[in-house]
Amino acid sequence: MRGLQAEGGALVWRDQPAEQLKPGQVRLRVMAAGLNRADLLQKAGMYPPPPGVTQVIGLECAGEVIEVSGESRWKTGDRVCALLAGGGMAEEVVVDGRHLLPVPDGMDWAQAAAIPEVFSTAWLNIFELGAAKPGEKVLIHAGASGVGTAAIQLCKALGNPCWVTLGSEEKLAACRDLGAEGGALRQNGIRSLQSEGPFSVALDPVGAPYAADHLDLLGMDSRWVLIGLMGGREATLDLAKVLAKRIQLTGSTLRARSGDFKAELLARMEERLWPLFAEGTLRPLVARTYNFDQAEEAFAELASDQVIGKVIMVR
Repeated sequence: MRGLQAEGGALVWRDQPAEQLKPGQVRLRVMAAGLNRADLLQKAGMYPPPPGVTQVIGLECAGEVIEVSGESRWKTGDRVCALLAGGGMAEEVVVDGRHLLPVPDGMDWAQAAAIPEVFSTAWLNIFELGAAKPGEKVLIHAGASGVGTAAIQLCKALGNPCWVTLGSEEKLAACRDLGAEGGALRQNGIRSLQSEGPFSVALDPVGAPYAADHLDLLGMDSRWVLIGLMGGREATLDLAKVLAKRIQLTGSTLRARSGDFKAELLARMEERLWPLFAEGTLRPLVARTYNFDQAEEAFAELASDQVIGKVIMVR
């Protein structure tokens, strides 16, 4: 079995021994895999997999069940998508059966592979940790990213007006089409959004550059959920504003969460969100697909920061 690994900043396909299934695990023939910024960091040697997780890159994939061990809801031939801690960019992957969800009817492999990581990230951090209630305003940074485009759709579907920050007018227009009320270009600063606030929830993969402005954009009892540090890790904050507004700052990562946590998260998502995929209210946004032998090109496309939605590798 071949898998894609990072070696010295480059991508290399390596033969891997086929993993033996444990009870409750499922083997998939991978048909498509989604790219995420975490994969770029792993390629650069800056985000190693958690202990015990394969060196093969890939946090989400879609494929066909080819083997099942023990009692399972899945059977050979099922079309599924998977949330992974690693291993998605390979010919096969072994995954906890609880970390699979059925491919929504009518979706191709690329669309299915664009769901697990970004929709779970958006759902967890806005609606579970961020506790967004219908009608509350949500601020979404990197709004044209995979997570951002998923978050906009979730907010629209669940009754939360949202605003975005991003890097171009083209991206802003695309986010408006998905349901965002408006936004700000990051090169112009984000304080122009103050007139649209106050915001109850902020989904923040950027970090330092926006930190001080959050204290003015967020309202009383607001929730600021930090999921990344694309802009830097060190910031100076006026803690008096945090105290006066009772702002809750939560750091959140998903990859290293326990298997039980992910299983429970996906079960709640299937109950709440899969009917919305079935009716077309939610849809993964695939920006471009590449063949698996075009991995370097696919990674370069994501790194260019010109993508609206997801880059997907397909067989």
